[in-house]
Amino acid sequence: MVAGVAVALVAILLPAAHGADLMNEARARGVLRIAVEGTYPPFNFKDPKTGHLTGYDVEVARLVAAGLKLKPQFVFTEWSAILPAVTSGKVDAAISQVIITPEREQAFDFSVPYTYSSFQLIVRKNERATYRSLADLKGRKLGVRQGSVFEQQAKEVKGIEVRSYPAVPENLQDLAFGRIDASLDDSLMVNYLLKHSELPIKAGPRVGKDARIGIAIRKGNPQFKAAADRILTQARADGTLRRLSLKWFGIDASSATR
Repeated sequence: MVAGVAVALVAILLPAAHGADLMNEARARGVLRIAVEGTYPPFNFKDPKTGHLTGYDVEVARLVAAGLKLKPQFVFTEWSAILPAVTSGKVDAAISQVIITPEREQAFDFSVPYTYSSFQLIVRKNERATYRSLADLKGRKLGVRQGSVFEQQAKEVKGIEVRSYPAVPENLQDLAFGRIDASLDDSLMVNYLLKHSELPIKAGPRVGKDARIGIAIRKGNPQFKAAADRILTQARADGTLRRLSLKWFGIDASSATR
């Protein structure tokens, strides 16, 4: 009897859960709420000349929203709070260079990757030490973004003093002033930064495995995920992602083979 009641309840709840797909919710609003840091060039940041939000992630987000026939609404969120904002429903998706990891895939659904990158160290221009891996930083101070995969990887190496920052600017300023010995972040960001920053810093070696970046959404929204996958797959096939990648990075980071 108990089993029969349970089956009946599941049958009642399944249609409700299906009807509550994020796709339906967003279309009812007419708006797609997107979490971004807003301080992470060249992915998402405010143009210093216009004050408008811009960047690679922003253009990808607008592309996805347009494909869904929704208006994009960007929600500025510190990195450590971005994924919790997705979980709580404060936003519909995170499009802010979110690296796909096995741990995150247990808690979130991800679109097909729209960017491929890697981890890279940043050091001061006058740095004389030679770092070939994170292990070479034992006994030194390493800056990372709080709550990031970079932080997680750094903390796995014993002997490194890991210092976490809410955003990239504070991290790099401490590096320039000698408060930390190196910083660990996205290689695509490093490439852009060295062309646009006046800070006395330079690129260090790439460390770790290549990273896949996708759109993070709450689990249990198959309609939304399928639609986002179709839009991104088409954008890769017709060259849109490649053009955006070349515009912001100077290389094609839309494919794993480059």
